[in-house]
Amino acid sequence: MRPCLLIAGPTAAGKTALSLAAAERLNGEIINADSMQIYEGLHILTARPDAQEEARAPHHLFGTIAPDRRFSVGEWLDASLALIAEIRSRGRTPILVGGTGLYFNALTKGLAPVPEIDDAARERAEALINQQGFEALRAEALRADPLAAERVEPADRQRLQRIVEVFYTTGAALSSFWDKTKPALPDGEWRGLVLEPDRAQLYARIERRFDLMLEQGGLEEVAAFAERRLDPDLPAMKALGVPPLLAHLAGEMTLADAVEISKRDSRRYAKRQSTWFRNQNGSWPRITSLDSETAIAALETILEGD
Repeated sequence: MRPCLLIAGPTAAGKTALSLAAAERLNGEIINADSMQIYEGLHILTARPDAQEEARAPHHLFGTIAPDRRFSVGEWLDASLALIAEIRSRGRTPILVGGTGLYFNALTKGLAPVPEIDDAARERAEALINQQGFEALRAEALRADPLAAERVEPADRQRLQRIVEVFYTTGAALSSFWDKTKPALPDGEWRGLVLEPDRAQLYARIERRFDLMLEQGGLEEVAAFAERRLDPDLPAMKALGVPPLLAHLAGEMTLADAVEISKRDSRRYAKRQSTWFRNQNGSWPRITSLDSETAIAALETILEGD
């Protein structure tokens, strides 16, 4: 059985180029492991592979989910495991690439077997949000399960709400189920690596890339997205760059301010991603260069050492 290759790293670290090199080296097919690239409608701003890149190897789970949906980690895991089996059946190597640490943890450490949320708990959590606002939801999540809540991004309504719903359903903290997990991919069926470039160089690349996104039509992409009139609390509506650019289009700030906020948010997100992978995947080999040729050479060394 061909082991999966897992390529993790922060935004703008060069994961796409490395995954394509890996696919060509290993006769592989690429599965998306980024929680924003999975949504349809934001090709430019989520830095999805372009048409030329997608032509170099089969790609899966990129832009396949409607942005009016909340696509859970469990749904991603089920879809990815099905794809892994299909790719292996063709005698090819599954290559999972992205920056969403929870996805990689679901594969290599498992998802907690949490009971199904009952309707009463869901309605109670929704009522809390509707009557008291988002901050009340976060406060309730911290009260119900501080360990789980501290691991969630401050604006991640979906995961905060799940913490609260689990508590309302079971009377127990979501984190109390974590010790009952088992890996979806057993040891020996995967190998992983992390891109961990110099932070200052990564930040500079993030800023250059956002300027390029605007040149390629990023603002127009957000304008078209706005016409869908989606719930602002949906995950897709919180993709990097979307809230500030929407605010600019609504006349609430200048484009220069929207760009600066977007770049700042992207730098902060990259820092959180790097911290996550350092804490959660500390034993995985590292590739530290942002230069594509140097990174690919490092990949070859890692693959030859396995």
